[in-house]
Amino acid sequence: MLPKTHIIFGALFTGVVFLFVRDINYYYLGLIFLSSFLIDFDHYVASVLKTREISLRKSLRYHDELMKTEIKEKKKGIRRRGDFHLFHTVEFHALIGLLGLIWIGFFYIFIGMIFHSLLDVFSLTQRGILYRREYFLTNWVAKRI
Repeated sequence: MLPKTHIIFGALFTGVVFLFVRDINYYYLGLIFLSSFLIDFDHYVASVLKTREISLRKSLRYHDELMKTEIKEKKKGIRRRGDFHLFHTVEFHALIGLLGLIWIGFFYIFIGMIFHSLLDVFSLTQRGILYRREYFLTNWVAKRI
């Protein structure tokens, strides 16, 4: 899913949260909104590690090319994993959720991240490429050992 789409859906989700929890602090609403798309920072990090370029424009170009390759591979029946995204793993989500027990702000970040990840799972499933993402840090590490 494109960042623009995550921003739009994140804003809508934040609005819905506000409608149902009218007394929520605007700061916490901001955390939900920002975390609903800033979790994708790991996509930028992945592109920097692959290309050694820190330009955001080049990172976006890298991901455009990656998407084109992904479409071609899917048509050929090639089922290859994509880049690793740490912030999208179950373990990272659990860490943020646990940190929510220490500071309530992390709980709201956790909500935004879960919303983002659900959108990703829906999008990847719709496109028939759910296999491209590694959801567990432990699996990723085990494959590297």
